[in-house]
Amino acid sequence: MPPADRFVLFTGPCVIESQQLCLEIAEVLVDLQNRRPELEVVFKASFDKANRTSLDSFRGLGQDGGLDVLAQVKAKSGLPVVTDVHEPGQAAPVAEVADYLQIPAFLCRQTDLLLAAAQTGRSVFVKKGQFLDPGNTEFITSKLRAAGCEDILLGERGTTFGYGDLVVDFRSLLIMREPDVRVVYDATHSVQQPGAAGGKSGGRREFIVPLARAAVAVGCDGLFFEVHPDPSKALSDGPNALPLDQLPAVVDDLLALRAASSTTTSA
Repeated sequence: MPPADRFVLFTGPCVIESQQLCLEIAEVLVDLQNRRPELEVVFKASFDKANRTSLDSFRGLGQDGGLDVLAQVKAKSGLPVVTDVHEPGQAAPVAEVADYLQIPAFLCRQTDLLLAAAQTGRSVFVKKGQFLDPGNTEFITSKLRAAGCEDILLGERGTTFGYGDLVVDFRSLLIMREPDVRVVYDATHSVQQPGAAGGKSGGRREFIVPLARAAVAVGCDGLFFEVHPDPSKALSDGPNALPLDQLPAVVDDLLALRAASSTTTSA
C-alpha cells in the first residue's frame, strides 16, 4: 500500500503516443521525485482514450502495446504508474503492471468496473463524474471497500456547466473527504472544454496554475497534471496540458503554498 502521508502527484501525457515520449517525460519526473522526496510522483498515461470526441482521433497504442510501454517506464524510472481501465475485463491484466487503476469520470458509477478494479488489490483512483454531486461519492467508495480496496482516491475534475465548459466547486474537495479516502485535484482536465474545438476538446491552459493553487489552499491530498514537451503537438488534450518544462517550478510553488497553508491552519 502506498504511503498515504505523502502528497501524491499523478502526472504524464494524456495518452501513450510512443515509448520515446513516455521515457522522456519520466526522466523529468525522476529528477522531480529525487528533489522533492515529500512527494509520491506517479507516472500517468492512458493506453486507450476510449471517449475521444471524434472517431478519427488518436486513441493510443492499445492495451498490449500500452502496457509494454508502461512496464518499460516503470523498470527504467522506478516510478509507480497509473493508467485507466474502461471495462471489468481490463482490470486484472492492467494491475499486473499498474500500481494504481484509474476509473474515468464518465464511468465512475459503473459497479462491475469498480468491483473488478478493487478486487485486484491495487490502489484505485476514481475521477468524480462531471455530472455527479460530490456528496454522492460515498456510494462509489462503499462499493470499493466492499470489494476489498484498501487505498481509495477520488479526483475532482470539474462539473459540466452549460455547453463546452467545466466549473470547479472547491467545496467538493472537503465534501468528498473521508477518513480513509485521499482527494486529488485534477488541475488540467478541470480547464478542459469538452468537444468545443471542432471534433475535439479545447482548453484554457492559463487557468491551470491558479486553480491548482486554490485547490492546495483549500486542502487536497494530491494533484493531477497532464504534461507534454510541446502541447501544441500532443495527440490528445494538448490545449489543457501543462508544458513539461514548467512542471518543476509549478510543483515547487504549490508545495510552498501547501506548507504555508499547513502552518497557518496549525497556528
